[in-house]
Amino acid sequence: MWLLQPFNEGATRLFLGVLLACLALVTVLHLAVPAGHPLHVSAYTVTLLGKYLSYALLAVAVDLVWGYLGILSLGHGAFFALGGYAMGMYLMRQIGDRGTYGDPILPDFMVFLNWDSLPWYWLGFDMPWFAFLMVMLAPGALALVFGFLAFRSRVTGVYLSIITQAMTFALMLAFFRNEMGFGGNNGLTDFRELLGFDLRTDVTRLGLFVATGLALALGYVLCRAIVTSKLGRVSVACRDAEARTRFLGYRVERFQLFVFVVSAMLAGVAGALYVPQVGIINPSEFSPIFSIEIVLWVALGGRGTLYGAVIGALLVNYAKTVFTGAMPDAWLFALGGMFVLVTVFLPKGVAGLLSYRLKRKEHQSDDSSTPQEATS
Repeated sequence: MWLLQPFNEGATRLFLGVLLACLALVTVLHLAVPAGHPLHVSAYTVTLLGKYLSYALLAVAVDLVWGYLGILSLGHGAFFALGGYAMGMYLMRQIGDRGTYGDPILPDFMVFLNWDSLPWYWLGFDMPWFAFLMVMLAPGALALVFGFLAFRSRVTGVYLSIITQAMTFALMLAFFRNEMGFGGNNGLTDFRELLGFDLRTDVTRLGLFVATGLALALGYVLCRAIVTSKLGRVSVACRDAEARTRFLGYRVERFQLFVFVVSAMLAGVAGALYVPQVGIINPSEFSPIFSIEIVLWVALGGRGTLYGAVIGALLVNYAKTVFTGAMPDAWLFALGGMFVLVTVFLPKGVAGLLSYRLKRKEHQSDDSSTPQEATS
């Protein structure tokens, strides 16, 4: 029943307030505090935090379909990667001198493969509006086709999870091939400009960090609006009693398909914001292991809360940064240990623990005020 408890508007405002305050704080500490000062936030840290925020948006997208729709997707890494490749294709078109008609030269890997022209699916990516549109349309179209076939056939449970993972694995194998025209094993890298701004400057990195934070806020508000609407209530009903919901006359597959497509588009936006900050996109982002790791973020943070997914993504990725720097071989064991500990001792995740502590404080305050009311 804890999944059915809505995250009230006051808590939503608190989450957005904390997020915006953190964005402002990092901005001030980066720009106003001189380098070498203990409080100075370096450009490297800004980029790292921006990557964490893009992962947080991806976790919110997964929580939308898993926590409220009951669909355990092990393929959201594919939507994330497709959005990243769409952004990478735009960034690659900005590299090099322009030809006679203003077109950029071919990317290096195409020159290496002796290609004499751009493939048709690269056309238009020199225009930012087209590229940004494809960031959402490419993963959305894949989710639409995949979801239509799966939900229409009433594939559910572990079977749906398996075929989402198979989809991701198939895309990974395809993108590894040089013939696909996406850079093969090396992927797309060596980006220089985004909308005319040099990606190697600290100001641009800070701008990307702020943009990622704002995208996370907007994505959270969108998901929050969905789960508190009639669509969200029907989605929860589909999750808990799909057969009964169908009996009541609802077209369950339509609700599932809509939420699934919205989630995929949010994952694509997260991937697009991730790429210019890390400077590379390659087929490893399609790896099924990455999609499983996303699910672990949501489980550790607290499924079905949205804000728990953000907490889980930030905590796990910060721990990954620390462990891979100090003990790289121990990270997978640490991740597995965290998942086991949370499953045994915190089945509702970190968000469940926070909710329990808040309720306990409320009960204690009510108990302490009762004797005073009785004496008065």
